[in-house]
Formats: sequence, structure tokens, C-alpha cells
Amino acid sequence: MILKSDDPNYYAHQYNNIGNEKKKLKILDSTLREGEQHPGVSFTIKQRIQIAWMLDSFGVDQIEISPVVSSDHLEATKTIIKQGLKADIVAHVRAIKSDVDIALKTNSNWIATYMGISDIHLSAKLKISREEAKSRAIEVAEYIKSHGLKSRFTMEDASRTEPSFLLEMCNEMNRLGVERISIPDTVGIMRPKGMYNLVKMVYDKIDTSKSSLDVHCHNDIGLALANALSGCEAGADQIHTTIDGFGERTGIPSLAETSIALTLIYGSDNNLRLHMLKDLSKTISQYTSLEIPESKPIVGDSAYKHKAGTHLAAILRNPSAYEIIEPRLVGNRRKIVFGELAGKNGAAYLLSLLGLDTSIREAENLAKGLKELRMGDVLELYLDEKLERKILNEETFNVKKE
Repeated sequence: MILKSDDPNYYAHQYNNIGNEKKKLKILDSTLREGEQHPGVSFTIKQRIQIAWMLDSFGVDQIEISPVVSSDHLEATKTIIKQGLKADIVAHVRAIKSDVDIALKTNSNWIATYMGISDIHLSAKLKISREEAKSRAIEVAEYIKSHGLKSRFTMEDASRTEPSFLLEMCNEMNRLGVERISIPDTVGIMRPKGMYNLVKMVYDKIDTSKSSLDVHCHNDIGLALANALSGCEAGADQIHTTIDGFGERTGIPSLAETSIALTLIYGSDNNLRLHMLKDLSKTISQYTSLEIPESKPIVGDSAYKHKAGTHLAAILRNPSAYEIIEPRLVGNRRKIVFGELAGKNGAAYLLSLLGLDTSIREAENLAKGLKELRMGDVLELYLDEKLERKILNEETFNVKKE
């Protein structure tokens, strides 16, 4: 990504060293698997198919679904695969041959298996030894390969696994030609530097011509996306997301935030249809009856809402003063809020919209009146193209000196 020095984001990109990276960072969306693990979320077969179509149209690289959950999930997986979508459909199952047999019924080209390999998972959940875990993982990986399929192995709870055993497991999967190895922060315990160190350790010890790395980061303390991006800086090339970040407990990185970060901050050329982001979020909200938080980045109603007087004054002249990407590019809309924080410039603009005198005295009187009302926000307006043209063609929002 090459920006000219007059671009508002130019210096930020210089600090971020944008422009030198050439690696495309991919997205696997797990709304149909991880997303359904969110409390209260359950899709119908038709909804799963619709979501898959929308994700494929949006441009994600892989779509993950678990055919072993129920007969409905199995049917949905089979139907989605028959659609001939561009994205890989990844059948996600436990590292058990009987689960793999169910995945084989879907005719998927990709089968993803997972196993908890930390000592706490081995003892409390699986009740097996490290050697038994390794033997089972190898057996399942060889079984998938014997069917000529592509595979991914997830080292569940990798961030709490003893490093030498994690590397031993990764090297075994690498040796068997497993195409992708996923390094998760299953309980959201990592900080970005720690996730970088974890992924870099694995990346440096495997043959990356055989296996690529995924990162699957949970958001328990709000660091999921930061950790996932840090993992990519260390060598991973695919991030797991869900629409709006739904998932087990507090979920994983949001598709919208990840997409914008990859496109705008990392300069990854993913050819994503970013204008679909708001509609994807709305669709999931309708299907789940879970409201989109107003302050949700990118897709929330407040993501492009401007209120403070100094902000309004700048936005009315050039929205780039407080926006790094235009709302229409992500399917959202810009709003301006008039109330006790509006200031005289905002008041003058409101007067101009009403066709009234925009002198400094009238603007100050209106601004003062809005403050004295003590009603907080009084009026919200979409700053659509018609109003933007009015701003560009008529400098009526500028306070007129008397």
C-alpha cells in the first residue's frame, strides 16, 4: 500500500511500516462453527446456507462448519459444499476416526481436527497421556491423508502447552504433510508479544513449505484481534473470525474489524467486498435476536456518529479528520449529533439546514440554548451525499462574522 504524503493516514502508515509487507493474510470465518457455540445462538439449515453464501460473496478464504454436531449440521455442510462456492468449506471435527468418518460423508476437500494438548486438557478433559495424544493425532492425520484430502490440525490450548511438547506435535503434523496447523490462544490469556513469541517459535521449527499456520484467538480480556495480528506478524497467514465476533464465552475476532485491519492497516490485498460488512452484521443480528452494540467498531450505529463541537466542526469540513475509512465503504452511514456539545459551528450548520440566519450571534445563541436545555442529544441527522454536497458547494455551516 503506497500513500501520498497528503493522505491523512500517511504518517500513521509510516509508523506501522505499511508498504513493505507483501504477504496476503487470509481469513477463515467460523460463524457456522465457533459462532454457534455462543450462548443462545442456533441457526436453521437455511440460515447456515445463506450465511455461507454471504461469506463467500464477501470474499473469505475458508468457511468452517462442524458436521458432527447434529444431523442438521451434517445436512447443512453437505448442501453448502454442493453450492460450489469459491471459499474452501472446512469440516471441523474432533481428532477421532469416527468423527472423521462423518466428515468424509460431506465430500469436503478439507477436514480440520482438534485436540487439547495442554496438561490440563489432557488430564481433565481427555484423560490421556502425552504419548497417547500424539499417537491419536498421528493416526487421525494419516487416516485423512489416506483419503487424499487436505487437512488442518488445531493444537487446542497451545498457549498453555509445554513448549517442547507443542513443538513435538507440530513437527509430527508437519512431517505428515498436514497443510495447516492452528495455534490457538484458547482461553485468551496471551498478550500480543506473547502470541508473537508463541507463533514465531513454531514457525521457526517447521517446514513452512509443507504447513502454513493459522491463529485462533479468544477474546476473554479483549485482546483477540491484537493477538491474532501479532501471530500473523510472527509467521501465521490466516486468522479465524466470526461475524460480530460471536463464539464460546466472549468469542474471537470480529470479521469486520479483522477485514478492515488487514485491508487498511496491514495492506493485505484480499479483494474483500467491504460494503457487505454492515449487512452481514444485520443478518446475524436478525437470525440470533442479539442486538449489535452501538459502539461496535465498523458496523455499530455509533461507529460513524459525531457529537462533540470540535469534532463536528472538523467533520463538516473534512470527514477524514476523524474517520480512517468512509462509512459507505463498509456499508455504514455517517451521523451528526446536535445537542449540548454541538458548539457554535455545529449550531451554525443546523441553522443553515433550516434556512435561518447563520450569523455568529445566532449560532452562539443556539449553541447556548442547546446547552441550557440540559437534554443531552436533541437531534441526529444522517450526513448523506446530499448534505455533503451542500457542505462542499456552500460554505453555509461556517459562522458568519457580523
